[in-house]
Amino acid sequence: MTSIEHAPNRRVLTAIAAAFATALFAAACGNDGGDAPNTTSDSEEQTAGFNEADVEFAQMMIPHHEQAVTMADLAGSRAGEEVRALSEEIRDAQGPEIEQMETLLDAWGAGTGDGTDHSGMAGMLSEEQMSELETAEGEDFDTLFLEYMVLHHEGAVDMARTELDEGVDPEALELAEEIIAAQESEIELMNEMLGAGEPGADPASETPEAGESDGGTAEDGHSEH
Repeated sequence: MTSIEHAPNRRVLTAIAAAFATALFAAACGNDGGDAPNTTSDSEEQTAGFNEADVEFAQMMIPHHEQAVTMADLAGSRAGEEVRALSEEIRDAQGPEIEQMETLLDAWGAGTGDGTDHSGMAGMLSEEQMSELETAEGEDFDTLFLEYMVLHHEGAVDMARTELDEGVDPEALELAEEIIAAQESEIELMNEMLGAGEPGADPASETPEAGESDGGTAEDGHSEH
């Protein structure tokens, strides 16, 4: 047989080999492509684990809590026994919550918002109001502390409710629920204490005057825990 007669056979074998190689390559690509969507899906789920509302909630609640802790510290040397005991509970609850929110922000890759002006936040006391509290003593301190802390707690409850409406992170939502439950209970207790201190007085009608007396920010919001 001549070389011319062998040529068609070689071309056929070459074509078959090429087709087989192409089929193997396509199968391999198909397997690789099947794993890719799962990886993308996992990444998207992680990104969707928190949103802007969660970040804002933590960034705003941290300084809000920090001011409440400062108020509670003042009660250590100025308040009566009942108010001092309440202030210790507030400090013990909100200190760990601050750390929890800082940890959340770190996990989200977000800053704490240090340097931001938080004076307009609901329930935040103005510098004048804080100075007034710092100089008060005895029963005057107790009354002022309770009035201001009610406003502070109400502001925190408002902020926590916004988180429940708009946030998505499970841990942040759970924290918001805990803040609402604890601070609403303390608001009720503090209003009772104010009423007991001034027989016949209506604590609900008196509380806003604490924020109105100096035009501070507490009148614009309700406060926190």
